[in-house]
Amino acid sequence: MTERQNALEIWLRTVCGQQFDHLQAMQGDASFRRYFRLQAANNTYVVMDAKPPKEDCRPYIAIAKCLRNMGLQVPEIFYSEEEQGFLLISDFGDLTYLKALTTRNADQLYTAALDVLMILQTCRHVQDMQIPSFTREIMWQEWAWCKEWFLAKLLDLSLSQEKHLDNCYALLVESAASQPQVFMHRDYHSANLMVLPKNQVGVLDFQDAFMGPVTYDLVSLLRDCYIDWPEECVEFWALSYWKRLNEEKVIQGIDQEIFLKWFDWMGIERHLKALFTFSRKYVRDEQSAYLKHIPRTMQYLLDATERYEELAPLHDYFSHTVEPALQQVRLLCVQ
Repeated sequence: MTERQNALEIWLRTVCGQQFDHLQAMQGDASFRRYFRLQAANNTYVVMDAKPPKEDCRPYIAIAKCLRNMGLQVPEIFYSEEEQGFLLISDFGDLTYLKALTTRNADQLYTAALDVLMILQTCRHVQDMQIPSFTREIMWQEWAWCKEWFLAKLLDLSLSQEKHLDNCYALLVESAASQPQVFMHRDYHSANLMVLPKNQVGVLDFQDAFMGPVTYDLVSLLRDCYIDWPEECVEFWALSYWKRLNEEKVIQGIDQEIFLKWFDWMGIERHLKALFTFSRKYVRDEQSAYLKHIPRTMQYLLDATERYEELAPLHDYFSHTVEPALQQVRLLCVQ
């Protein structure tokens, strides 16, 4: 047992008053956080280990309190040790949207998730913290990381058309900046949504929230890197949300065509970010499990960029240069 896990178990027993035989490791996410399930006499809990300085549990605590006060189903925090990064929280079980979704229940589950998203986006103030803005600078940094980790380090590509690609990316950034800025979960997708009793939706992994573009979480949900749906379904769900945004006066004077362009272009920016995340987990952290999500993410990019003449250089580069270079990664995915 490591020194840190020993400290965690001592905290659970002495401060939290929990008696248990062992902690069961749970599947984590693409961060440095670790999660365990604790089986107590009459209940189960989840233990979060967010080791400083790479992780900071304070935003999680503040945002969880705010969202629970709004009536959303996020884990309750029973005990916290902020300096060490230990949290004891409620256990929502194992039934994620990713596990539960089928063609028969997709419309029901996505409708429920969109209902929750509508409430989530109304969050404006979180006590004890300032929600950061998803700025142009952050988006440009994500593009730099995409070039570094995905194109250079994973695929061993050198950029010969960098200026043209940067010009395309600038269009994506300005499109995102022009949208109404709302509370942005940042990872609102099937692996972070839980199916709970009474058709409720549990929301996880919200600690990296921003104030950002209104379509960001929508495209995270509907063009999910972990699961995909026919384009006609995606457009139907996206436009149903567009109607609700108009009804709530979050957006005004934005027709379907403009909204779908926002949605597409925001998806391109997000999927470029996802590509560097998946690549970095493999190259830096030696975690190959994320590679299998790259082909789906690439297909989203190719489909979306093909629809817009302004993005032709980006589409051509990814279809003629990046896609062939991905063949070796596809082999790794099936090993």
